[in-house]
Amino acid sequence: MKTRKLRIECPQCGSDEVFYSCTPNCCFNHVCSNCGTTFEPETKAAGGYVSGVMPPDPPPDSTEPTAECAVCHATAIYQAEDGQVVCGKCGAKLVLELTEIAPG
Repeated sequence: MKTRKLRIECPQCGSDEVFYSCTPNCCFNHVCSNCGTTFEPETKAAGGYVSGVMPPDPPPDSTEPTAECAVCHATAIYQAEDGQVVCGKCGAKLVLELTEIAPG
């Protein structure tokens, strides 16, 4: 299954100019470069698995949006061509939610 990088829109202004500003062993704080809003994405299991998840080419860099898999805790979270959020490690289908929203 082909995937693309995770795309997250700012919950405040809708911009997709969002970057990951921390490290996975700390938190998942993201910042909107348009309005300064900060937030943390998290996932929940949507039920079901997919097989053959291929990482995007090129792979995301360390500042691009990411989240932790609710099932296996990996940070290899991608979007399938149909928009479904999936884990590149365990294949879990996921739902992405934004938490800790602090308008900029």
